[in-house]
Amino acid sequence: MNNFSERVLTSVLFVIVLLGAIIQSNFAAAILFFVMILLCQREFYNFFKPSDVKPLKLFGIIGGLGFFTISALVTQDDLRISSFYFLIPVIFLIFVIELYRKRPLPIPNIATTILGVIYIAVPITLLHELAYFSPYKFGETYHYEPLMAYFFVLWANDTGAYLIGSKLGKNKLFPSISPKKTWEGSIGGAVLALIVSYVNSLLFPLYGWWLWMSMGLIIILFGSWGDLVESMFKRSLNIKDSGKLLPGHGGVLDRFDGIFISAPMVYFFLRLLSLLHN
Repeated sequence: MNNFSERVLTSVLFVIVLLGAIIQSNFAAAILFFVMILLCQREFYNFFKPSDVKPLKLFGIIGGLGFFTISALVTQDDLRISSFYFLIPVIFLIFVIELYRKRPLPIPNIATTILGVIYIAVPITLLHELAYFSPYKFGETYHYEPLMAYFFVLWANDTGAYLIGSKLGKNKLFPSISPKKTWEGSIGGAVLALIVSYVNSLLFPLYGWWLWMSMGLIIILFGSWGDLVESMFKRSLNIKDSGKLLPGHGGVLDRFDGIFISAPMVYFFLRLLSLLHN
């Protein structure tokens, strides 16, 4: 099987699993996002294996999964928001444990451990929270539509950028970070993503076309920056792919890189709307 066939087959299976879990139930979606955090944090911490920086991988993953689990249960009103206090020992034990590791770079070790939580677990948790938005407030009822629409736009942006960029791309977008990305590809991705945003408004009219178009613009802009940020990390550490879990695509981080900045910004936008409508 050649690389293109692998890429297509992996993409199809990936989409089926992701959308299937999102549509199935809030429990299936929570399991999906839990696994996403686990795999993405693992790959992120593995970035530093060739370097002198040695993050506390286990504690970082426990902190990230703990943050998501508590957040999901608080959202569904199964736990009080004060449950987040249980994360305090996890966070500050990182400093104490690093004291006894006697590594040559304690500050980068601690910083990258915490960064793994902020960069991976927090955005995926906020992405999961989008499913509890219903015009125009956040509640306890699960709605799969915002999550589906989010991924439709994100994938359209990536697909359009890849197809147009590979055929017509000439002018480099950010050559020092990602030499293959072009302005033509970015424009192509943005156009396709806006079309898909409008289609979302037809599929899910309850939320209004302007909301889907606004979300689309945020995902286009910040999703593209998220892709570049991950490329920046990999280039600084001389890494080509984040992993090998997904044949033809690389690692899980390589598939989800657009999430890590765009999801928090979409969440912020919807939270702002909910405040304005109260």
